[in-house]
Amino acid sequence: MSKISRRTFLKSALAVTSMPLLANSLENKKETLKFIHVTDSHMDLNDSDSVEAMQLMAEFINTNYKDLDFVLFGGDNFNNNAPKDSDALKFKEIADTLHCPYYTVRGNKESFPNGDKQINLDEFKNMFCSSKDLHVEGKDWLLATKGYNILGLDSCIENHNNGAYTKETLRFAEKVLQQNKPTVILNHHPYTNYWGGTEEKDIHKYVLNNTKETQVRLFKYKNLLLTLSGHKHIDSVKELQGTKVIVTRGFIRPLDLDMYPMRYVVLEGNTINEKLIYTS
Repeated sequence: MSKISRRTFLKSALAVTSMPLLANSLENKKETLKFIHVTDSHMDLNDSDSVEAMQLMAEFINTNYKDLDFVLFGGDNFNNNAPKDSDALKFKEIADTLHCPYYTVRGNKESFPNGDKQINLDEFKNMFCSSKDLHVEGKDWLLATKGYNILGLDSCIENHNNGAYTKETLRFAEKVLQQNKPTVILNHHPYTNYWGGTEEKDIHKYVLNNTKETQVRLFKYKNLLLTLSGHKHIDSVKELQGTKVIVTRGFIRPLDLDMYPMRYVVLEGNTINEKLIYTS
């Protein structure tokens, strides 16, 4: 039987005792996720400025934010009023020039075609939700990346401006949240009357119609870090039951000439850093 030297024994012992420390170190390592939220661009082929604004957006991101993981488009991306799918195709052509992946949800414009020949839900899904990175269930999708879950939830009601989550959407979101991974929800209709509106018709149009049920069922999960919405075009950053709830200023509302708004978000573990940025 061979003898083990004191030096060899100590080296082996050190290696064994250091393994739990290494494991803990790997468990505590925080992944960083960087993305930009663009909502309510309302690109319209009858308005050349709106098309040029989208081209400016892509050029600005490609030049100034080279390390993004992806871009999220939050609905009312195009006005869906051009013959057939021509405006959807133009939007996709511009978005395809981005240096990183992009993912989209519908807004009321995409779900309320201005005529009988514009893009519908199935066509939208085929055009914008066919990435192999997405798990699609019904109207909704899941992107799992870097330890995070990004949920794209369709809050639209066909041929209406107001919105609500279907029972299928709520069940899908609950199932994902039960994985206990840090989660971000992207949708179009905001969860609260954050602008302090007083007209019931206005509130009905802009606030998710079943927001109370949604808050009870989804916002109780501590791993729901962040929600991103649009629709009202007015910027807001608040907290709801421990979740950061953001509505990004509509891209269609420039601060000044060629200064179109977007939101830059960095997630590191449970830490959220975000800021409103402009194309120039």
